Amino acid sequence: MKIIASDYDGTLNHGGIDDKKRDAIKKWRKAGNLFGLVSGRGLADLVELPKRNSFECDFLLASNGAVAAKTDGTVLAESRCDAALAKPLLNFIFSLGCTWASIHTAFRCIIDLDDNERLEDEFTLETLPELPYFNQISTVLPDAETAERVTAAIKEKFGKKLNPLQNGRCIDIVSADMNKAKGLYVFLELVGAEHDDLITVGDNINDTHMISEFRSYAMENAVQSIKDIANYEIYGITELIEKEMQRLSGGLL
Repeated sequence: MKIIASDYDGTLNHGGIDDKKRDAIKKWRKAGNLFGLVSGRGLADLVELPKRNSFECDFLLASNGAVAAKTDGTVLAESRCDAALAKPLLNFIFSLGCTWASIHTAFRCIIDLDDNERLEDEFTLETLPELPYFNQISTVLPDAETAERVTAAIKEKFGKKLNPLQNGRCIDIVSADMNKAKGLYVFLELVGAEHDDLITVGDNINDTHMISEFRSYAMENAVQSIKDIANYEIYGITELIEKEMQRLSGGLL
């Protein structure tokens, strides 16, 4: 059994998800292999994507690996951050120009918006309820350059307890010892698989750890730092699966 762990935005969903991708994933799984998503998105969002895009997968790693789950949203393992860090962190990122942040727990996303009209799960800092913990706090900046500066500032102030992971103009903040590679090691232990059973694919900076740690593919549209450390480069998931099926049948990449 081999396992493909795919980033979602910019990777599986690069150019949309068409029937060729769906058929390739189906073929991979029918051969006795696993296919799953590992994303910076929170679980409440990630769990909807296979249903929304009409494909099946075997596992989900949400919040940059902090939450390992079944495809129905059942949490198998999670990395929790101290809830006492939430408000100081939010105050800090807002002081740096952020106006929006989302707080992810295992299956809930609490959104803080600078807006007068709020939905049921949207709060201001003043009305934010007491949190037992959080898996990840995410925010978005105007551009990647600003996000890079804010990421560095968060790392300097909170780096002993939190790990800010940049993804373009987005920043996802998880516990200091968490990243996609760490989450995948937890998943491998849960399913009794080995390091060499895993193949990863991604496109952006928050994929760095899993791309460097495991046998890996960089998307053709990936940032250069990901291309520099990946074993291979591909246009899309269909091509990746075709290559890996060829490898399993004894062919060469």
